[in-house]
Amino acid sequence: MDSRPRWSLQMKIVVSLLLVALSVYLLFRFRAILVPFILAVILAYILSPVVNLFQNRLGLKRGLATLMAYLVLLLIVSGILVGVTPLLVAQVGGLNVDVQRFIHGVNNLLGQRIYIAGQVFNLDKMFQQAAGALQGVLSPVFGQTLGLAIEVITSLVWVVFIFVVSFYLIKDAAMLHDWMENLVPPQYQTDYIRLRTEIGFIWASFFRGQLTLALVVAILFTVIGLILGLPFSLAMGVFAGLLEFLPSVGHGIWLIIASLLAFFVGSTWMPVPNWVFMLIVIGLHLVYQQFDLNYLIPRIIGRSVHLPPLVVILGIVTGAVLAGVIGILLAAPTIASARVIGRYVYANLFDLDPFPTSVVSPLPPPNPRWWLKIYPGKRL
Repeated sequence: MDSRPRWSLQMKIVVSLLLVALSVYLLFRFRAILVPFILAVILAYILSPVVNLFQNRLGLKRGLATLMAYLVLLLIVSGILVGVTPLLVAQVGGLNVDVQRFIHGVNNLLGQRIYIAGQVFNLDKMFQQAAGALQGVLSPVFGQTLGLAIEVITSLVWVVFIFVVSFYLIKDAAMLHDWMENLVPPQYQTDYIRLRTEIGFIWASFFRGQLTLALVVAILFTVIGLILGLPFSLAMGVFAGLLEFLPSVGHGIWLIIASLLAFFVGSTWMPVPNWVFMLIVIGLHLVYQQFDLNYLIPRIIGRSVHLPPLVVILGIVTGAVLAGVIGILLAAPTIASARVIGRYVYANLFDLDPFPTSVVSPLPPPNPRWWLKIYPGKRL
């Protein structure tokens, strides 16, 4: 019989609080590696299906299949850099010149005074005040975080760090899952497996689905832009793909820029007035938005990360304040994961079923060797 004394409730609370405080301190102390580590996790999520495919179809060891996936990624990135980047850089440079023309045109338009009920409204002054206030709010958030992200991406050391960490996250995924599962008390392993599976599905759907969606949207907008004669169609198509990582907000940003481009520049070949061309662009974008919400997102990303627009917008603002650009990109899956955890906590607080069949898809039994199905012939 075990005579070892048990910790009291007060001792458990004190130790738990100390561990939380230590974790917060370590996150603050080593915050410089937080962004590279998040990028490594994202890369691992994206490449895992490719590694699984190579391992299952070709019968390769996990490490060799992972190495082959990275070689394929390197070839794809090299091809894009050689084939598309020169044209894209040229269009982005031309678009920058036209943006300056937009600003000049907007300033001229706002320079007029409007008289309403005997009151004089100086739109230019109001615009400058609003722009200054907005810049004062957003500059600390985006300036510091975007600078950090650029340093991470451009630094060779950080690039090597991202690739090495993501490589081992994929290669040793089975051991990591096994190790974390063994940390959970046996009576809670079933709940842990269900939560891990559901949250993992959310993040995998978001990363891989969002990347696929961005690629589809970039190609779609580029082709439609070429058909309509939208200036700088390649740059605007790539921009639309990137803005898909900002749910609910990205569509509005692209539409504003495209509308200004259509109004001040017009179509490259359609013989219509600029304002008519702008209405055509707006109308087609409204149609696409319904197609995106009702067809593309449910089928490519799934409904597990599909949140109400207001929740997404609030999450994006909160993420921007807390973590800058990274917080914006990860707002949607973080909120969806918090919804899963919140449902579990709420159900346990009120003695309800935390995993109703209407919400959770069928999951593996308790403590399974689940990776044997994913990584047949696994060699650790």
